Amino acid sequence: QVQLVESGGGLVQAGGSLRLSCAASGTIFSINDMGWYRQAPGKQRELVAVITRGGTTNVADSVKGRFTISRDNAKNTLYLQMNRLKPEDTAVYYCAAPYEGYWGQGTQVTVSS
Repeated sequence: QVQLVESGGGLVQAGGSLRLSCAASGTIFSINDMGWYRQAPGKQRELVAVITRGGTTNVADSVKGRFTISRDNAKNTLYLQMNRLKPEDTAVYYCAAPYEGYWGQGTQVTVSS
């Protein structure tokens, strides 16, 4: 069982940046897909970005060009660099290894206009 703990959320003005981290309690080297998801109030959880064990990435159209996902298998950590943040990016952000059923508890990101 791997536990995932997110950090790095907070309040930021529109146009600002945040870097989310997700620390795993165990090795993530053998986990293929890991991703970041978000859920805004009153909305369904949505995929933000995903990265494979080999480093192939895919990001949602809504954040393309602004968000970058990366992983450091040696540090058992997943990252999400978020630039040019918009108020509509406000949500709780979760990291996950969805096919293994591992989910973090989430970190709040609030972008003020």
